[in-house]
Amino acid sequence: MTNLGYTEKVLDHFKNPRNPGRIEDADVTAKVGSAACGDMVQLYMKVDPKTEVIEDIKFESFGCAANIASTSVTTELAKGKTLEEARGIHFKDVVEELGGLPKQKVHCAQLATSGLKAAIMKYEAIAGKRVIDEDFIRRMMTGVLDPAKGLNIVAAKRVDGIDVEGKRVRIDLNKELDPETRAIMAQDVVGALSGLDLDVSVE
Repeated sequence: MTNLGYTEKVLDHFKNPRNPGRIEDADVTAKVGSAACGDMVQLYMKVDPKTEVIEDIKFESFGCAANIASTSVTTELAKGKTLEEARGIHFKDVVEELGGLPKQKVHCAQLATSGLKAAIMKYEAIAGKRVIDEDFIRRMMTGVLDPAKGLNIVAAKRVDGIDVEGKRVRIDLNKELDPETRAIMAQDVVGALSGLDLDVSVE
């Protein structure tokens, strides 16, 4: 461990991240986290439609060393796996691969694996293999963070209601939110659902 509480492997993935950058013709992208929290991840994925193997995966990370290292390892673990195999990657697998993380930084591994699962769900929805219903939207909302509580907006009880009618999706945020926080969350909610053929409104 270094004096920052990071292992050498964390620092290696931070200084020399694997799979950084964008995939311009990605089959799916997924954004999780919140810029307001200081931790945000955008994943890009190419998937073989016949085998459902993740052929390529890249990321952009806006956050600390643990955030970058966790996402780097997550992409390494996912690349070459089928969607079903990649779905089984747990944040504890990422922490173990990194040789451990400081307790206050474990959420970075959770965010990275949450981004991977969001990308898989979105790919399946785009491919017509997953129904976009209230449960789907609620799961996608677990990738959006409440900057005040540091929890996802579902766990933080910031979502009062979700209504899905065909391609129309309405998400009602908690009425007690201040205007600035509400605006940030609304932007992150829309970002989490981008790339899906939906008409999203956040109230």
